[in-house]
Amino acid sequence: MKSTLSVYNTLTRKKEQFEPLNPPFVGLYVCGPTVYGDPHLGHARPAITFDLLFRYLRATGHKVRYVRNITDVGHLENDTDEGEDKITKKARLEQLEPMEVAQYYTERYHDAMRALNVLPPSIEPHASGHIIEQIEMTKAILDKGLAYVSNGSVYFDVEAYNRKYRYGRLSGRVLEDMMANTRELDGQADKRNPFDFALWKKAAPEHIMRWPSPWSDGFPGWHMECSAMSTRYLGERFDIHGGGMDLMFPHHECEIAQSTAACGHDAARYWMHNNMITINGQKMGKSLGNFITLEELTTGSHRLLEQAYSPMTIRFFVLQAHYRSTLDFSNDALRAAEKGYERLMKALGTLAKLRPSEVSTVDVSDIEARCTAAMDDDLNSPVVISVLFDCVRIVNQVYDGHRTISASDLDELRRVMHLFVFDILGLRDDLAGDDSRMLSSVVDMILDIRMQAKAAKDWATSDKIRDGLAAAGIKVKDRKDGCDWEVE
Repeated sequence: MKSTLSVYNTLTRKKEQFEPLNPPFVGLYVCGPTVYGDPHLGHARPAITFDLLFRYLRATGHKVRYVRNITDVGHLENDTDEGEDKITKKARLEQLEPMEVAQYYTERYHDAMRALNVLPPSIEPHASGHIIEQIEMTKAILDKGLAYVSNGSVYFDVEAYNRKYRYGRLSGRVLEDMMANTRELDGQADKRNPFDFALWKKAAPEHIMRWPSPWSDGFPGWHMECSAMSTRYLGERFDIHGGGMDLMFPHHECEIAQSTAACGHDAARYWMHNNMITINGQKMGKSLGNFITLEELTTGSHRLLEQAYSPMTIRFFVLQAHYRSTLDFSNDALRAAEKGYERLMKALGTLAKLRPSEVSTVDVSDIEARCTAAMDDDLNSPVVISVLFDCVRIVNQVYDGHRTISASDLDELRRVMHLFVFDILGLRDDLAGDDSRMLSSVVDMILDIRMQAKAAKDWATSDKIRDGLAAAGIKVKDRKDGCDWEVE
């Protein structure tokens, strides 16, 4: 399977041909969750997006080192380096140790990722486990004269950095405009400028999570963890850095500044950002009452939901939209995704039943090429899905006897559909559970009895079985060589 992958590089704002930097492996770093609450829809999209990239890179022959971090310290309540650490606050409210909170919600996140069939990363480092690396990088930035110590905290000097490099390259922000439009904020007297950001924060007396450093007992700034851990596991230069668009500024902008200041050059060659999720056209937020956790979605327990949706319906829905487009969740859209997912899974079940003919009246020779071209075009999963539904039509036409397929073409169709549906899109056939298999066995046994009745021209028994199944919501369709059935 040959690939010429191009990706939209947020740093340069254009599609670029992807060329791996370090031949032993492709280095992929993705910002993971801050573990202080249940996983929600906002966690699902980046996880599925970069799982798709991970799967596709591997499917096209690349060895990938995929690093996805866990933020368990340093993420304060706002982005101006003020407020309480989010995990510390949760621990205080629930009267737990902060690491108890982090461990509990990390496991909840892992459970949700398994349900969504998101592959585990190669390495999943925790910010709290890499304090030494963060201190050392902070020292390096201080040695370059691009940070300063103030009252036990260390702040990045954005203005000094901007004179040597350029701050704002990722987000398109201009420092001079930021300076003109930024007012002094209360509680930031330690900073030279309001837009400077913390590399290390001195801990207040009541702050639970703290470590010794040359400057104070404290904790690292939120942005520092990703710079330190990506360097630790992927080197000073690596291939792709990903995350949600909401992280572009300030988090990823600060990452670029830190890594460039410490190492003298950019770290990631390609920056990829998935777009945001809205719910019924509104931004998701607790204050709007539309904040939905993944558990609420899969149980249907949220007031905005009319039913429960399976994890694979959620995954399929996410993949139906290009990762750079806004994704709007609604009951109607999710129901449509559910029907599409079920149609695709049923077609795969039918594909297994097909029998080859001597000749083909269908052409499947370009299916793989079309799917590969779509994936190479900046992971265009919606086009891949449309091609797969072309395959669904072929499957149904052959099964209905309107078209024929040769043995070699049937093998090719099965191979390509399995590759893209399961290996690359990462879907799973949740319809083939234990209950479904039991139902299938029972219905097939009943239909065997009906076939025997038809062979004996016992039409009364044949019709009685058909009508009884219909009353139970099972539609029977007679064919030349037997019959088929489906749950209505």
